[in-house]
Amino acid sequence: MALVLAGLAVGAVLLTRTRTEQARVTGDYYDATVLSDDLLTSLVDQETAVRGYALTRDPAYLAPYRAAEERGPADFATLQRKLEGSPQALDRLQVAARAAGAWQRTWAEPAIADVRTGGTLSGADLDRGRTLFDAVRREYSAYREVLGDERDEVRDALSRDVGLLFATLVAGALGALGACLALLAALRRWVTGPVEALATETRTVAAGDLHHPVHVEGPPEIERLAADVEAMRRGLLTQLGVLEAAKAEVEASRLQLEEQARELQRSNTELEQFAYVASHDLQEPLRKVASFCQMLARRYEGQLDERADQYIAFAVDGAKRMQQLINDLLAFSRVGRLSSGFADVDLEACLAVALRNLSAALEESGAVVTHDPLPTVSGEAGLLTQVFQNLVGNGVKFRGDEPPRVHLGVERAGDEWLFCCRDNGIGVEPEYAERIFVIFQRLHAKDAYEGTGIGLAMCKKIVEHHGGRIWLDTAAPGGGTTFRFTLPVVGPQEGAATAAPVTAAVGAAAQEGDR
Repeated sequence: MALVLAGLAVGAVLLTRTRTEQARVTGDYYDATVLSDDLLTSLVDQETAVRGYALTRDPAYLAPYRAAEERGPADFATLQRKLEGSPQALDRLQVAARAAGAWQRTWAEPAIADVRTGGTLSGADLDRGRTLFDAVRREYSAYREVLGDERDEVRDALSRDVGLLFATLVAGALGALGACLALLAALRRWVTGPVEALATETRTVAAGDLHHPVHVEGPPEIERLAADVEAMRRGLLTQLGVLEAAKAEVEASRLQLEEQARELQRSNTELEQFAYVASHDLQEPLRKVASFCQMLARRYEGQLDERADQYIAFAVDGAKRMQQLINDLLAFSRVGRLSSGFADVDLEACLAVALRNLSAALEESGAVVTHDPLPTVSGEAGLLTQVFQNLVGNGVKFRGDEPPRVHLGVERAGDEWLFCCRDNGIGVEPEYAERIFVIFQRLHAKDAYEGTGIGLAMCKKIVEHHGGRIWLDTAAPGGGTTFRFTLPVVGPQEGAATAAPVTAAVGAAAQEGDR
């Protein structure tokens, strides 16, 4: 280790020197050489430009001269910074720069001014300019020679240091190799062997033999590691048992679900058959019974005693009620089963249709229906119209002494629209909040309020078919009844505005909902 540390210290010193010298050769001296060539080229372009202008009087020839004047000071300043570590080359550069400045001041600028004012340069003037520029070339050549000598010295030093660094690295590598060979035998005996044995045991377990115990002798650390692997093997064995039991349960559940799905399919088939029978086979004889009972009532009214007329009236009423029950049951069974597909539905239009259907009842009762601006949702227009018709119809049917007042409110609640249907009717006791949504459940005798008791059950099934909920708000302030229900928001919608009263107009015959 001492040998390695000593070699590293020497190598670090040599590496630092090598990096410094390399930076000077590839950085400062290279950049200085390139900038020097660029400056000399710029001076040659300037001299050529002045001579061309003197011979042709064309100002376009002076473009290289002026361009060199603009970038020359910046390039010269950069070159001086690069040569800050080379005083001799910097001095020679200053001499060359003074020679270039003398040529520019004493010949180039006067020559340009003389030609611009109409003068002509003689051959002697041109020779004098050439002589001055030859002096500039000589000074730049002397500067380049000094620069090249200094660069060669640094390059030679770099080569020597690289050789020393290589020799140091080779010696350090040989020393390290010897130390590694010495350590290898010990590591092989005390570390590598036990680790390989542990790896073999682990691979046996990883191959699937979880019942194979893991035990390795060696250093305490390796033995503790083997104990951890053995504990992990036992844990995996326990988890495998749990997973196998869970898999068996999942498989049993899957088989049970498949059996339930088959049962559900059979139930749906039977329900469709029942719907067909109810809509065709049951209604036809029922229509005959109702028809003949009505004929009996018309033809023999007054010919029998009062009790017989009452019995006939009961039979006619029972047949009609039975027919209505069958129709309502059919409509209830078709919700969600016979679907035309969801589309964007304007609830304003649905409410308008519902109010037209209820127009006779609204006019007869003097009811006033108000509502907030209603949004557009995704669903089936006919079913949503039925919800509004049943809720508003209930508010009109189960009214008190005052004329009915029904209000439909709506507000945004996260990803749902929350609707509220509030009336001033007779209300519903809180203990019946769940019962009223059960099919054919009625809170009043049929003589007090007509209907089959399927209206709110229909509303519940339609709302849930559209992904919403409906309930009786037993905590709403004031009298009357308040129903609330939700529908999903289908996209960005504006919030509900202030309600605007809408009084129902006379339209088609009313088709009321019921509790």
